[in-house]
Amino acid sequence: MESNVAVAGAELAAQAGDFSLLGLFWEAHIVVKLVMLGLISASVWCWAIIVDKWLAYRRTRRQMDRFEDAFWSGQSLEDLFRSLSSRTNTGLAAVFVAAMTEWKRSHEGNHPAIATLGQRLDRVMTMTISREGERLESRLAVLASVGSAGPFIGLFGTVWGIMTSFQAIAVSESTNLAVVAPGIAEALFATALGLLAAIPAVIFFNKLTGDVTKLISRMDGFADEFLAILSREIDERMEGERY
Repeated sequence: MESNVAVAGAELAAQAGDFSLLGLFWEAHIVVKLVMLGLISASVWCWAIIVDKWLAYRRTRRQMDRFEDAFWSGQSLEDLFRSLSSRTNTGLAAVFVAAMTEWKRSHEGNHPAIATLGQRLDRVMTMTISREGERLESRLAVLASVGSAGPFIGLFGTVWGIMTSFQAIAVSESTNLAVVAPGIAEALFATALGLLAAIPAVIFFNKLTGDVTKLISRMDGFADEFLAILSREIDERMEGERY
């Protein structure tokens, strides 16, 4: 009796096919294969963005730290501007260079435009921070899209795999496990791939979005402090012109 059960189990396993991950992929329906390939590609794309952004944000924080050390070290703002204006800047350095450029332009000629300089400096720094925010947030929308759509794409593969199982039942007129197992297995595999792509995308989207918010807040704080310094200089010059 036991030998008959063992033989029957072996026959079922042989009929069911290869249930390894690679075997499930190769035996899946072409539609489910496309879903799996799409989800795997999306997952790889998300991880590439995650690693790239993590390194970029860490580099930006270090650049901000170095800039703040130089800015508050007592070094002349003119010297700091000359050292930065000759290269491409990001973060706090970009805000500083944009404000100093507008400052110098406003003092050119015999009649410097000082009356509305504070407002122009505020607009210039706000626009620079906005551009920096867009640069930092670029491609994060991909993580949000994969995180929201990934489970539903996987669910589409799941539904198609279950449809394949029902078609196999209809053709064979049997509900034997060996008949329905391949379709159900590929359906569950598609679901797993959808979650595999979506879960890291959602987690790191929230993490990286929080990092961007902190970096932008840091730039906003510096812009307010720098504007206060320049506003005092503007007030002193305007008082000097009166007398």
